[in-house]
Amino acid sequence: MATGMIVKALSGFYYVQNEDGIFQCRGRGNFRKRKIKPLVGDEVEFEAENRTDGYILDVFDRKNELVRPPISNIDQALLVFSAKEPDFSPLLLDRFLVHIEANNIKPVIIISKVDLLLPNELAEIKEYQKQYEAIGYTVILTTNQNQSSNQTNEMVEILSCIKDQVTVIAGQSGVGKSSLLNVLKPELEIETNQISSHLGRGKHTTRHVELLSVGGGLIADTPGFSSLDFIEMELEDLSSCFPEMASVHNLCKFRGCTHTSEPKCAVKEALVQGEIDNGRYEHYLVFLDEIKNTKRRY
Repeated sequence: MATGMIVKALSGFYYVQNEDGIFQCRGRGNFRKRKIKPLVGDEVEFEAENRTDGYILDVFDRKNELVRPPISNIDQALLVFSAKEPDFSPLLLDRFLVHIEANNIKPVIIISKVDLLLPNELAEIKEYQKQYEAIGYTVILTTNQNQSSNQTNEMVEILSCIKDQVTVIAGQSGVGKSSLLNVLKPELEIETNQISSHLGRGKHTTRHVELLSVGGGLIADTPGFSSLDFIEMELEDLSSCFPEMASVHNLCKFRGCTHTSEPKCAVKEALVQGEIDNGRYEHYLVFLDEIKNTKRRY
């Protein structure tokens, strides 16, 4: 028996890669009964008589997995957000960060198109950069000029992040994810679409999940996210997905503190002291309400 990693799933076939190449496989017949669905990123056991006629026999344990996009065993996520067209949304970025943190994936924040900003707008984006870096995140600003060469300092930094990692690249439609991949590896020639001036958003250009060999690592170009809900998250787990809250929430007087109205709350104290950003805390409250409402519905 051979082992390898699923690097692409398309039309019922799984493409498994190991040191001998890529093998086209189908899932074992009893997977459906056992409720096993192989995902891109899975380490699997398979057998194949040739490169186009193989079967996956077993799927090894995963360290993490995402539902949208369907992918597993991710080391890090490049979260690409544009500064303009569409406008930068810290609320949406925090929503992505919560989902990434919940799956124990390291985030790297990329803010693209900063060359489209007026000086006061650029200053605001740089303030956001400082804020997220203070939390401990890597934040890289790129311009359209950056995204025409992989030799700029910004692209070299991104390539160094990718090396030896399994990376998912994610973000809103139209922010430049496919363009970024094309710069990092021009021979990919991934289709890109311009922003619709009428709707102010881009069309999804990626139709399936596939791990691509880029910069000494594997990187997944994924379909654009249309929604990010909190169906699987519990109230008490949310603050763990905000690193600045996670560092102090064990100091709260009450176990299971929601950091809203409870007395002697360490998170609220850190907020008063300016150690937690007000905007981030407001986003935490928005997500907390969403989780409460979700629990009521289900």
